[in-house]
Amino acid sequence: MYRDYMNYVSLFSAGGVGCFGFKQEGFEGIATSELIERRLNIQKYNEKIKYDEGYILGDITQDTTKQQLFDAIKLYNEKENNDEVDVIIFTPPCQGMSLANLKKNDGTIVKNSLVVEALEIVNKIKPKFFVSENVKAFMNTKCIDHDINKKIRDAFKDWLSEDYIYEERILNFKDYGANSSRTRSLCIGVRKDLSKKIDPALLFPSEEKEKTIRDVIGNLPSLEIMGEISENDIYHGFRKYKPEMRSWIHDIKEGESAFDNEDPLKRPHKIVNGEIVHHIDKKFRKYNRQPWDSVALTIHTRNDTLSSQNTVHPTDDRVFSIRELMALMNIPNEFKWTDIDEDELNKLPIEKKEEFLKDNEINIRQCIGEAVPPIIMQKIAKNIKDALNGKITKKSYQTRLI
Repeated sequence: MYRDYMNYVSLFSAGGVGCFGFKQEGFEGIATSELIERRLNIQKYNEKIKYDEGYILGDITQDTTKQQLFDAIKLYNEKENNDEVDVIIFTPPCQGMSLANLKKNDGTIVKNSLVVEALEIVNKIKPKFFVSENVKAFMNTKCIDHDINKKIRDAFKDWLSEDYIYEERILNFKDYGANSSRTRSLCIGVRKDLSKKIDPALLFPSEEKEKTIRDVIGNLPSLEIMGEISENDIYHGFRKYKPEMRSWIHDIKEGESAFDNEDPLKRPHKIVNGEIVHHIDKKFRKYNRQPWDSVALTIHTRNDTLSSQNTVHPTDDRVFSIRELMALMNIPNEFKWTDIDEDELNKLPIEKKEEFLKDNEINIRQCIGEAVPPIIMQKIAKNIKDALNGKITKKSYQTRLI
């Protein structure tokens, strides 16, 4: 029987939404790295890491930051009488790889090369398992590995194949328990000394029937007044926008875009020198009302604006609220976005609520849009735990496939 608790290290963890699934499954956090302080603070609010030294703020490409990470692992091992890391999770920034990014620049390959930093760390620490999650095109994208231009798939092979058996799959998370569509590259590795009993195939999340938007958020109250905030839920509100834009989406039906309006004045536009200049419809589902009885489309970082992708509520004339986005991304209500108790936030006068949201809403929405649905990581964490404890084996997995 393996020990009751297990541990993990998370790299490029933003607000720590995805790896919260490991916490839900009882894993202890050794260390987490993040470049932006306001996002690392969200992890602190959720007590992701056991010892404060494990919250690593800084550029992981810098030797001093990496040393902080190694020191945090050493400290944890000494205090917990621990001998090794169980899991490393890494989700390097994907700006240069996303198909939705239309403004790639010369820095793309440099950004992608952050994955090499993660592979070096895995190679040095040699955890029992690693989990890599990223956009669909991840493995076929170019990176720079110590001045050598290569595909990320080849970098994985060069850095990890000697010590790990690993498997990569392209999954749409909506088929595996997530409440919205999200097609991603998921790679799971098992250290070779464990691979006789544990195959990476054992560790991927199990399939589930997909859920519609109505299934997920149909029970939340409608919001019809711009600026309205639900009295008992500060995170369920009608985000404001220019009032004249409301006519653009008011009459469109589920699945329709504001660009489908017959009246030119109701199509997205601006006024230049007294003339109407229509916005260009780039066919990326902008100003598009989502259908109740379909699976929610991918949640992006710019989920705060009507002009982004897949953001308009099926009925109300607004973007999805934070609470709705949390549900669509499987983020549990107990996840904390601040160190202020939610009950206290809900007791604030409306002016204070608006002030809080002005300071925090964009950061929250971006963290949601960048996240891995925690249910996916939770399922992987449970499978790792069960595999180490002998509850699932290669033999049982093969029997299940017959």
